[in-house]
Amino acid sequence: IQNMILQGYDAIVLNAASPTALNGAVAEACGAGLIVVSFDGIVTEPCAWRIAVDFAAMGKEEVDYLAGRLPDGGNLLEIRGLAGVFVDDEISKGIHEGVAEHDQFEIVGSVHGDWAQDVAQKAVAGILPSLPEIVGVVTQGGDGYGAAQAFEAAGRDTPLIVLGNRQDELKWWAEQRDANGYETLSLSIAPGVASLAFWVAQQILAGEEVPKDLTVPFLKITQDDLDSALETTPEGSVANVSYTLEDAQAVISEVK
Repeated sequence: IQNMILQGYDAIVLNAASPTALNGAVAEACGAGLIVVSFDGIVTEPCAWRIAVDFAAMGKEEVDYLAGRLPDGGNLLEIRGLAGVFVDDEISKGIHEGVAEHDQFEIVGSVHGDWAQDVAQKAVAGILPSLPEIVGVVTQGGDGYGAAQAFEAAGRDTPLIVLGNRQDELKWWAEQRDANGYETLSLSIAPGVASLAFWVAQQILAGEEVPKDLTVPFLKITQDDLDSALETTPEGSVANVSYTLEDAQAVISEVK
């Protein structure tokens, strides 16, 4: 960021792992006249703009969905993301709010999957022997397929796993649906929010009045959307939406 200030950039668009660690550099950039737009991982420095998904609402929606599918409730396994990152904290907060509202569920185990299939698989495999029957798995993205593999390897019934829009998860879901009618929900932030942040920065530079805090919806895939989502998601990637200038203008006008 300091190099970009010296190199004469007009705007910086960033995805921050920490909401506070970059605040000093961001304030320095603002002081030098640069526009700073943070997205996904947003910063708390007041001079910056923030484009966020309501991650807590995303976590709660997972439990709301499970409550609709499993009205009798049961035991849940929570797979968290990367420890110490606010996105992980927010999604987990929403999940626990959902469980508090739907008290027929109980979280009986929690592991960190680091938003990675291999890490999640190993973590779930490590905790499964100590867990009772699991009816549902609440996740954060990149971990659903790993969880499914761990349950299969342990010889346990596959619970209802909320997925996170990764191609390997969607492919597994389609295979399970075709084999036995498996049905679930998949949701995550779209990587294309970076393109929205670019257009927001462009609008600020163009002199438009843009509120400091903007919210975009998370990308949700249902049983009806699965085939089309899988068809447009390349192997090794994640389901996505690319945003246009018109999309950015619509998000801005909603807040105004």
